[in-house]
Amino acid sequence: MNILITGVHGFVGSNLVKALSLENVIYGLDIVTPEKEGVVKTFLWDDLDSTDFPQIDAIIHLAGKAHDTRNKSAADVYFKVNKGLTQRIFDWYLTHESTKKFIFFSTVKSASDRVEGECLTEECVPTPVGPYGESKIKAENYIIGHFAPKALKRPYHNFDDSDSVIKDKQVYIMRPCMIHGPGNKGNLNLLYGVVNKGIPWPLGAFENCRSFTSIGNLCMVIEGLLTKNVPSGIYHMGDDEALSTNELIQVICETLGKKAHIWRIPKKIMNGVAKVGGWLHLPLNPLRMQKLTENYVVSNSKIKSALGIKQMPIRARDGLTDTIRSFKQ
Repeated sequence: MNILITGVHGFVGSNLVKALSLENVIYGLDIVTPEKEGVVKTFLWDDLDSTDFPQIDAIIHLAGKAHDTRNKSAADVYFKVNKGLTQRIFDWYLTHESTKKFIFFSTVKSASDRVEGECLTEECVPTPVGPYGESKIKAENYIIGHFAPKALKRPYHNFDDSDSVIKDKQVYIMRPCMIHGPGNKGNLNLLYGVVNKGIPWPLGAFENCRSFTSIGNLCMVIEGLLTKNVPSGIYHMGDDEALSTNELIQVICETLGKKAHIWRIPKKIMNGVAKVGGWLHLPLNPLRMQKLTENYVVSNSKIKSALGIKQMPIRARDGLTDTIRSFKQ
């Protein structure tokens, strides 16, 4: 297949190139065009209008602004990038008959900022909070409204190929939870830095559970969407197992060969400390406290069922160990 990956030079794009380039021809679409192993050529966005653009069989749309924030002053940038670029590449996809598959990388934050109940499923009513999630749900709705407009009239934005007004095309909206892997410099790296310095973890009394997405599992899923006849729709993505922050710290310490220092200070005391931190504009404030201690478990049952698999190939703990080990290099 000829595959076009937007945002090809990012962390996820680079891993998808490695996973897909052996059996496919990969083109990139980005704001920069350096040479990249496995990519035949990277185009600029303005090149989409060129008559010399190659024939494309599938598009993986990764390009976007991905940092979660509550800063409303940054909202214009999020909507310009996350909705605007999605609208542009999806319009291009619709007008090119030979391009059969479109995979849009959204986020679980477009579905909900907090998880009520045991886990987050695709049937939830989207309630994003902040420019990141809000701009992503706008992009999702643009896609659904043009590909399967009937789906927007139902209580939940679930759709399949029977809803499509455009035949012989398949559209997938992927909502991954936090993606990690070797080479990723995100929140896991920040937590690694704290633990590596021997600083005790003071929130051990909060036994929260969170889902993660190992990059190897994600690449397997994307390859499956490209090669199998999977119905169009919204799919949540995560590893099979959810881990608590305490378990994550233990994984980090095991990788470092260190003893875990987890303090189980009473919740009331730590909530009080966070409240004071909010008044004094300290790093630990009520919002950060919520993010560090909340449950955020994401169901991956729908995508596994669609691909005909019973489990993801990489266990959550193993994937996290590989990521953390890469921080030591």
